[in-house]
Amino acid sequence: MIIDAVLNRANKDAKVIDVNHPSGEKVLHIDSSSEKVKRSLAKTISWRIIGTIDTLILSWIIVGEVSTAAAIASVEFLSKMILYFFHERAWNTINWGK
Repeated sequence: MIIDAVLNRANKDAKVIDVNHPSGEKVLHIDSSSEKVKRSLAKTISWRIIGTIDTLILSWIIVGEVSTAAAIASVEFLSKMILYFFHERAWNTINWGK
């Protein structure tokens, strides 16, 4: 239930017109102002690649070993990608600033 709300599956609000209905009544609402999950996922991956390269370089400078820096960057890549995705989806449910 919480994950559904964060993924925005239960909160739809765009207009679809039933052309077969004589009055053309609106039969479905889907919010076109919110981002789709695919867009949030693409933003998550692209941002994480940038962030991981930054972590790799900084870790290499601080530690001085490429293998240790790569280990730090690979763990950080997965954990922060998951955190960012859910953070992005949660913010998508907030109307403030839209």
